Amino acid sequence: MLRIGLTGGIAAGKSVVTRRLAELGAVVIDHDVLAREVVEPGTVGLEEVVAAFGDGVLAADGSLDRPALGRLVFDDAAARARLEGILHPEIRRLAAEREALAGAADDRAVVVHDIPLLVETGQADHFHLLVVVHAPADQRVARLVGGRGLDDAAARARVGAQATDDERSAVADVVLDGTGTEDGLRAQVDTLWQRLRAEVDEESAAASEA
Repeated sequence: MLRIGLTGGIAAGKSVVTRRLAELGAVVIDHDVLAREVVEPGTVGLEEVVAAFGDGVLAADGSLDRPALGRLVFDDAAARARLEGILHPEIRRLAAEREALAGAADDRAVVVHDIPLLVETGQADHFHLLVVVHAPADQRVARLVGGRGLDDAAARARVGAQATDDERSAVADVVLDGTGTEDGLRAQVDTLWQRLRAEVDEESAAASEA
């Protein structure tokens, strides 16, 4: 099994990459999806969030009121750290479970962990290969304004809250260029996939000979 860490700044093109990898046969574990799952009603994660931040973060139906929680932590570094201390261990536990299931189903699986804040959360050295989707900050701001309806200040705040382009590039084993068209980015993924499958086949052959 080959474990890939995938990250990139907001609006860099990472979603294009994850979709193409899934189409090619990778097992994609989306950590944003896991972040929602760990605070669903009835979970330990939600109980711990309520214990830390109070009943005001609950909606009327007992689910997490994300906007209310966001208002509490957005400008409060200590509160964000407290929230991350609750969520991140639960997310990693779920991710490990999903990865184990993928490996049990296919010991030659390519498992891709899609983690937007991979660098920020100190996970850069946790994978066999770290792939970064890159587009310059100004281009990503323009995409957020033009494609997602944010104003310029809000877009720059979103980009500025993440690791810098240099910080991500410094830990990357592979950099995919997200500045061009989606078709061009998918073609880069196809090339990467051929490399990944070749590495898995080589390791499998070596293991068989041993």
